[in-house]
Amino acid sequence: MPIAFHHKPGLVVYLTAGDPSLDATRAIALAAIDAGADVIELGVPFSDPLADGPVIQRASERALARGTKLGDVLKIAREIRAARPAAGVIIFSYLNPILRYGLPRFADEAKAAGADGVLVTDLIVEEAGDYLAEMARTGLGPVFLAAPTSPDERLEAIASHSQGFVYAISRTGITGKQNSMTSDAAALVARIRRWSTLPVAVGFGISNAQHVAQVAEFADAAVIGSAIVELIERATPDAAAGDVARFIKGLRLAVAAPAR
Repeated sequence: MPIAFHHKPGLVVYLTAGDPSLDATRAIALAAIDAGADVIELGVPFSDPLADGPVIQRASERALARGTKLGDVLKIAREIRAARPAAGVIIFSYLNPILRYGLPRFADEAKAAGADGVLVTDLIVEEAGDYLAEMARTGLGPVFLAAPTSPDERLEAIASHSQGFVYAISRTGITGKQNSMTSDAAALVARIRRWSTLPVAVGFGISNAQHVAQVAEFADAAVIGSAIVELIERATPDAAAGDVARFIKGLRLAVAAPAR
């Protein structure tokens, strides 16, 4: 079932759970939703986040140093779902924490927490049989990453197995802010639409209103991660939620403003 994006373009906000604390993550997520975020991606901190750049790597290190575990992330998901029932909630993780937790147990508890779906960043669709079976059993939506370098055969498989939305990577490489969008993202979204009618969200490097406006021309939603995590890193714990809310409201106002 597609995730509902209540705005055009949709905004997916990534947070590393537990950075700077679990209470702060909850407050930041709720503030982000109230400011215009459609979906919260709750990132499970991991010791070896190979797909992530230095900003999210540092956030994972801080969260792990505070003892944040997968079970804590699911608890935060439950609290966000209870407080903001209409928002989308995605659990974003590397595979190893899920395997250590136990895949069936994770699926059961993620569903009970009210998560809409799961994105496992280092799990390719060709090796996802057990994971897909658990997603189907519990009614969770698997979200897969599609890259500009993905061949058509893989894109077709990603499109056919994804639910909620398809996550299109705007460029090859790791997460992190970039100065401008590349043409790779628009071409990738066009290819995905050959096999899927699901919403397509574009991420990796989206960091300002100009990027969001560019994404809106060819995709359904933009994913903002490193820019938000860096904002949290620079803020005091008490100020982080307000800073994130102002940033998201600024994006919304800038994208909605008529061109002059």
